[in-house]
Amino acid sequence: MPHFTIEYSANLDARLDMGAVVEVVRKAAVETGIFPLGGIRVRAVRCEHYAIADGGADLGFLDMVLRLGEGRDLATRKKAGEHIFKALSAYLDPVFAQSKFALSFDMQINDKETSWKRNNIHDALKVE
Repeated sequence: MPHFTIEYSANLDARLDMGAVVEVVRKAAVETGIFPLGGIRVRAVRCEHYAIADGGADLGFLDMVLRLGEGRDLATRKKAGEHIFKALSAYLDPVFAQSKFALSFDMQINDKETSWKRNNIHDALKVE
C-alpha cells in the first residue's frame, strides 16, 4: 500500500505539469525497491482555495503525504523517503527558481488493525 496524496495550490497549474509530477513520484517509489508495485498509488488534488503566509498571489505550495502499511523499519522508511523527496524536489527546482514556493512531504504509517483493503492488481501484474 504506498498511497501518495499530493495537494497543491491552483496557481501551480501555470508553472507545472502535474501529470509529470505524479509520474516522478511513482517512478521514485518504484526505484526504492521497498513497495509492492501493485500497491503504488499517486494522486494529485488541486486546491482552488488556499491562503499562504502574507496572502500573496504568487505564493505556491505542494504538500505530499505518503500513507503506508506497517512492517518497514525506520532506516528503510527514511532512505526511501529521502530518495522520493530528492527526486520530487529536483523536478521542482524550476518552480523554486521562478517563484516563492513551499514543498513538504510527510510519511504516515497505517495501523493494520484499522486499515482494510481489497486489491486484485497484484495478481494481474503477476500474470503479465
